Amino acid sequence: MEQLEALRAFVARRSGIEPGNYNDRQSFMSDYRRILRDGRDARVMLRYLERAARNAAERGAPMPLPPGVNRLAWDGKAWDFTACQYHPTEYRAAACRWLASTIVAHWDVPSGHGRWITIAANARNVFGHGIAKRWFQ
Repeated sequence: MEQLEALRAFVARRSGIEPGNYNDRQSFMSDYRRILRDGRDARVMLRYLERAARNAAERGAPMPLPPGVNRLAWDGKAWDFTACQYHPTEYRAAACRWLASTIVAHWDVPSGHGRWITIAANARNVFGHGIAKRWFQ
């Protein structure tokens, strides 16, 4: 659970987006809205994963959590993210990718034909169409 609590704090950080890095307000607002949406998506998936981890712990079988994905890594105490281009627009999306991959692993959908169709259907049922389309396709 420490890993999930730290991820919640990681997602809750201010983005640090700089309006001066944009030529026009429309571009700035587009990125800003995406950052906010990624944060909302991450908090929804975090609530689901925290509930699943708590239920697993109560059953006496703690849920294993992977150490990270792509450029997001857990060092045992905190999350570390290495940005590719612009940190404010990437860090919450990286958290969402980690959450989605961890949730898919938790669902334990058998491999084979139709696996991703099943995963997408599960995601739509649990999170709704928007989150399912963005993170589980």
